[in-house]
Amino acid sequence: MVSKDQAIGWVIFLVCAVIAVLYFIAMIFPGNVLELLSSDMEPDTFRLYLVAIPVLIAFIAILAIGAWIGWTMATTPPPKPIEEFEAEEKEEKVEEEKKD
Repeated sequence: MVSKDQAIGWVIFLVCAVIAVLYFIAMIFPGNVLELLSSDMEPDTFRLYLVAIPVLIAFIAILAIGAWIGWTMATTPPPKPIEEFEAEEKEEKVEEEKKD
């Protein structure tokens, strides 16, 4: 029996494989795809959109990741200086020595 994660993995794999095959067919035979879609668009224009739309989506995704990183950096408070950590460690050692 397959675990839930493996099942999700197989679904993702199959969806990506099907999309890749359909994309390849659309790039090689745009006229046939346009006939199936009953579109008056020219094959060259269709190919342009096949490339332009994924590039636009990828570009926006990269910018969104960059914006998220920037937001996280801007809103995260700075860490304590190392000197404070060293001072805290010394204080803890002194307290432990007093207890003994």
